[in-house]
Amino acid sequence: MNHAKILLIFSAIFGIIGVGLGAHMSGAGSYAFRPIHAHVSLVGWLTLFAWSMYYKVYQPKRKTLSNWQTITGVVGAIGLTMGMWFYNMNPFGLPDGVTLAFYIAGGMALVVAFLLFLLLVILEDGKKSKA
Repeated sequence: MNHAKILLIFSAIFGIIGVGLGAHMSGAGSYAFRPIHAHVSLVGWLTLFAWSMYYKVYQPKRKTLSNWQTITGVVGAIGLTMGMWFYNMNPFGLPDGVTLAFYIAGGMALVVAFLLFLLLVILEDGKKSKA
């Protein structure tokens, strides 16, 4: 699994979504999507991009930890932002408990990803790759 590439692809997708939401809000004159736009841009675009650069520069040796961190990072970014959209906008008329559960599950996956990243950074030797 190429962690840097996977995270970079998802970062780019979130960047496009964030720009699209920003353009929509500007054109519509409505800022209803502001919190979702902010989280898509910060968590989805910027955080996944930063993690991608870490993996590109340091190429950690702990593959299982890296795999779990990447998976929970992507799932968490998608889950949190979609959960926030479901919870705040409820576009499908889902019960409040379902939208809240989706929102919380996405957020918790992201928390796990950040904790795994911290663990990964602490456990790695800090030497940059030769690339």
